[in-house]
Amino acid sequence: MPKLGLEIAYSGAHMTLDVDKIRKAERLGFDTVWSAEAYGSDAFTPLAWIAAQTERIRLGTGIAQLAARTPANCAMIAQTLDDLAGKGRVIVGLGVSGPQIVE
Repeated sequence: MPKLGLEIAYSGAHMTLDVDKIRKAERLGFDTVWSAEAYGSDAFTPLAWIAAQTERIRLGTGIAQLAARTPANCAMIAQTLDDLAGKGRVIVGLGVSGPQIVE
């Protein structure tokens, strides 16, 4: 069976999340919701908020920047999020990003 995912948009200085849309996607059978990071918010914090307001949809970072945090810190954040969300809901996507973002 095909899997469906939903991506939340990048956020600038003022983040907004359409949690109703995410809950509806979960009810309709979507498997994942994805968060990314660039100039605005980080990828993990929005997923924590979404986890608190959903039950089963998996939560993915697409991507979390390697340069933004140490490997140990990234692992701790991901583990904490997965523990709070309910084991097995978090998918961690890591990447190098680009010089415009990292520098």
